[in-house]
Amino acid sequence: MRNENKNLIVAIALSMAILIGWQYFFAAPEAERHRVATQQQAAQVNPNAPNAPATPSQAGGPSASVPGTVPNAPAASAIEARDVALARSPRVAIDTPSVLGSINLRGGRIDDVALRTYHETVDPKSANIILFSPTGTQNPYYAEFGWVGAQPDALPGPNTIWTADKPSLTQNSPVTLSYDNNQGLIFRRVISLDDKFMFTVKDSVQNRGGAPVTLHPYGLVSRHGTPTTLGYYVLHEGMIGVLGEQGLQEFTYSKLDKEGALSAPNTVGRVWDNAVGGFLGITDKYWAAAVVPDQGQPYQGSFTARQDPTGKVYQANVLGAQQVLQPGATTEMTQRLFAGAKEVATVDQYADTYKIKNFDLLIDWGWFYFITKPLFKVLDFFYRLVGNFGVAILIVTVILKIFFFPLASKSYASMAKMKAVQPEMASIRERFKDDKVKQQQALMELYKKEKINPVAGCWPVVIQIPVFFALYKVLFVTIEMRHAPFFGWIKDLAAPDPTSIFNLFGLLPYNPGSVPVIGHFLMLGAWPIMMGITMWLQMKMNPEPPDPVQKQVFAWMPVIFTFMLGSFPAGLVIYWAWNNLLSVTQQGFIMRRNGVKIELWDNVRGMFGKKSPAKG
Repeated sequence: MRNENKNLIVAIALSMAILIGWQYFFAAPEAERHRVATQQQAAQVNPNAPNAPATPSQAGGPSASVPGTVPNAPAASAIEARDVALARSPRVAIDTPSVLGSINLRGGRIDDVALRTYHETVDPKSANIILFSPTGTQNPYYAEFGWVGAQPDALPGPNTIWTADKPSLTQNSPVTLSYDNNQGLIFRRVISLDDKFMFTVKDSVQNRGGAPVTLHPYGLVSRHGTPTTLGYYVLHEGMIGVLGEQGLQEFTYSKLDKEGALSAPNTVGRVWDNAVGGFLGITDKYWAAAVVPDQGQPYQGSFTARQDPTGKVYQANVLGAQQVLQPGATTEMTQRLFAGAKEVATVDQYADTYKIKNFDLLIDWGWFYFITKPLFKVLDFFYRLVGNFGVAILIVTVILKIFFFPLASKSYASMAKMKAVQPEMASIRERFKDDKVKQQQALMELYKKEKINPVAGCWPVVIQIPVFFALYKVLFVTIEMRHAPFFGWIKDLAAPDPTSIFNLFGLLPYNPGSVPVIGHFLMLGAWPIMMGITMWLQMKMNPEPPDPVQKQVFAWMPVIFTFMLGSFPAGLVIYWAWNNLLSVTQQGFIMRRNGVKIELWDNVRGMFGKKSPAKG
């Protein structure tokens, strides 16, 4: 008995270590990263916001995909409020159903993009999500297109003032920028934007001079400063691209910093030559900016990171093939820029419409793409029918239960048979309690006689593991789940349940999460508790393990999972609770059909009852 107690203590200690480790290494750091990211986002709008992280002034301008091909813009004198930085240059307004912002006529950059339909919080009156910001702000982030060549002084650069043919860019009204270098070259740039997030940039050059000119078209996305990321293994944030036959390329900011040096000063990165098709860009959890080159022309793609005196600058670069422009001739290049929310239907539509190679991989579906994306498609189908992603999760769970019913039926039937022969199993253990080999042999003969598979009961759990992780991925990475409400207090299925039993679900006037050290353990919402209760009921439907230590570990498991899933997305917890409840119903039906008495109440009483004294 002393050894059993010792094993029980060890098992419980290990379980608690897992729980504490999860909270310490995942839940608490994620909350802190989210807090810092929110402060940085607020600082972009208002650099004087409380607790805004201090950042040195940023130098404007990109580095080149090939060293020396793209000149740098002058440095901003200091960190400025966003509206002040925007007012420093003449601009063309952007006003479409999905995007608000402006194009900088100094340099022709797209450096001011806010998402009209997305907000910082579930409150529709909260600030819009800001994607791009100009140089001079807290964290400049922009896209740039143009031409590079052997005579950079003859080409438009970051300081060039372009002329626009109209004051605003709308969905149905493209804007044309023009620039005459007074050396025989006329540059035009036609920029259009659809009702979502795809810019089309058509650059042309007319050579009115007397000598041929050699040019390369380019496009890039540049981000100044190292962004605060969530840091989850299941989520990629950083540089992303599909470069022709090279396939998907993903670099975190830290990984790119460790790449080999390029010939440009203080610049490291990775370069791919002669790629055809695909895209290059920078991705966050829900938002992305990516250059889409001509899908039929070869290009050089690269990810670069350079160390400026004011901080790191990360870039995704596309450099087109050389073009020799003869006197009197005109050349043009069409590229595209995705800058917005990674909506699944929108991204898929762009992939089909513009034939962009593997553009759907802009969304991080993960290694189990073949499960994750179809699962989202099914959820989205039912969402469109019922108008609630939470209800869609419940419907899909029922469908999965029906689909796997034959396998689950065999598993539960085997468990029911095992429950029915428990008296015989107890008798065998008593007869051979001093001979473990004979005891095991007798048990195996009993299993064979009664056609019982002792591990069959594991299959229902094994089945739901890949579904669980696929749903976790869907809830975590798809923007459709962001701020998606369920019912009652669940306003965001992608966020944890905001209630807590430790303040009586809001009746007591304090926030348990603010308690030092243990605050994360105290944020135990109503849905995680319901999940724990349903898990406990399901385990009580099963035959109790004969080993006392195993019995106690299984008894504690619902408690451990309740605390662990308290910090998971509410949609995942709702799925797990609903799945448990369906499993209890299904298992009860199968047990009755096999003539096995459901002794749920006896099992519950047995958990709290005292053990009979050991015979000695």
